[in-house]
Amino acid sequence: MVPYRVLIADDHPHARLAIRAILEENSLFKIVGEAKNGQEAIQLCERELPDILLIDIEMPVMDGLEATKLIKGKFPFVKVIILSVSDNVGDLFTAIQYGAQGYLLKNMDPDDWLQYLHSVVDGSSAATRDLAGKLLYQFRERDLQNTPEIKSLTRREKEILLLVSDGLTNKQIAEQLFIAENTVKNHIKHLLEKLELENRVQLASYAVKYITN
Repeated sequence: MVPYRVLIADDHPHARLAIRAILEENSLFKIVGEAKNGQEAIQLCERELPDILLIDIEMPVMDGLEATKLIKGKFPFVKVIILSVSDNVGDLFTAIQYGAQGYLLKNMDPDDWLQYLHSVVDGSSAATRDLAGKLLYQFRERDLQNTPEIKSLTRREKEILLLVSDGLTNKQIAEQLFIAENTVKNHIKHLLEKLELENRVQLASYAVKYITN
């Protein structure tokens, strides 16, 4: 199998070295470049056209949020994963809105990193219940149950959002709620529109941060 091409963007050399050490243990990933700031990340994306970009939020010259917005605008096929040690959920959700597929905590176990990245490249839910619990614990999740976005959702949409965060397929959700699979698809489409998200991975990440407390 052809490995996924990965670009690392972090201003700390030790962090880049640690990330490289994790990924080089798995033949599914091949590191094609390292950037020290968001501007370099954009330039390397133009040159290397990576499959995955692992990018830190806090960087000089251009931070990870701005770089994510620009990169997803120019290279929508690049799967962007935010790296952070921060508990600023607002920054992370902004990154999701800009098109990032998810986030990773730098101090998480390497096995969890690989599990998460596998789920992203496979197109499956990026938020398994086990991983969601670890993320929620380490981020000291804030209570955002009453955000305008949450208030706009119907009871059924909230139910489906929770089941998406559990990693259930459309068919499994339909069976659990005793509704048609096409009905589930329509609800998910409406959820993506209401929450201004692009795909199922982002939807699961949203549920983890704002619903599954």
